[in-house]
Amino acid sequence: MTLGIVSYLTFFAVVVTILGIATLGLNLQWGSTGLFNAGIVGFYGIGAYAQAILTAAPRPELLGNFGLPWIVGIVGAMVCSALMAALVGLVTLRLRGDYLAIATFGIATVLQVIALNWDGLTGGSLGMTSIPRPLASLFSDPFAYNVFYLGLTLAAAAIVYVGLERIIRSPWGRVLKAIREDETAAIALGKNAARFRFEAFVLGCTVTGLAGALYVSFIGFVGPFDFLPIITFQIWTMLIVGGSGNNRGALLCSLIVWALWTGSGTLISRIVPAAYQTQGGAIQSILIGLVLVLTLMFKPRGLIGEEPVVSRHAR
Repeated sequence: MTLGIVSYLTFFAVVVTILGIATLGLNLQWGSTGLFNAGIVGFYGIGAYAQAILTAAPRPELLGNFGLPWIVGIVGAMVCSALMAALVGLVTLRLRGDYLAIATFGIATVLQVIALNWDGLTGGSLGMTSIPRPLASLFSDPFAYNVFYLGLTLAAAAIVYVGLERIIRSPWGRVLKAIREDETAAIALGKNAARFRFEAFVLGCTVTGLAGALYVSFIGFVGPFDFLPIITFQIWTMLIVGGSGNNRGALLCSLIVWALWTGSGTLISRIVPAAYQTQGGAIQSILIGLVLVLTLMFKPRGLIGEEPVVSRHAR
């Protein structure tokens, strides 16, 4: 029983770490730049499908499935996410606030519809299976492999965290925050606000694509119903509850919110009568929404508020 609990906690930690990486990508966009990206799940899905198409074993009925090495799939997933983000950014970043949110949400919905209906590339509603896991042949025990993969995802999260921390404390990062606070003043100082917003959007989506690639490499399967709008809602909640603009808060509340989501799901499955189990997901969403509302009411800066960025010359 103890081994079973440890095994589950390892699986849980892998998923939390992957969601934490996606939340870090959103934090660069919203927390540092003020870009309201409501299509997070779309870029998460692009990274996932790119990883599957590039690395899965060839199947005659599918256009992709090139059987390439895992690391090639990871790089390819990030590149695909960046290219799609660049295309979307050129079209949408002239928009502001709610208009940008509506546009990015619509694009994410279109991407899911494409994944659902383009059977020859994505497998359609049946999805894609047999996605290779890195170095899986070296492990005969699933638990041992999950521990290895946890270490891999933690290393990836650490690299992303350190990289983004350096970025937001750099002159480039300070310009992003200046644009977020007062774009007119930033432009008056000679900064190209449109270019900075574009770069932040592309980089954030690239990080989100990395998270999607890590997810399907761990699960070994990808399908269109893995990337529903609820994932965008979860990631936004993780960021807002943790503290927008603070990477530590984003990681902390990836753990808290996912624990609340999975824990409430387990509790519902045990206490709710079988006839009402289909409403369990709605109860989970209501609970997470309640946490979000309470945070905005009583602690609007999140559990860990944004830290002031002090320049090197000011210290």
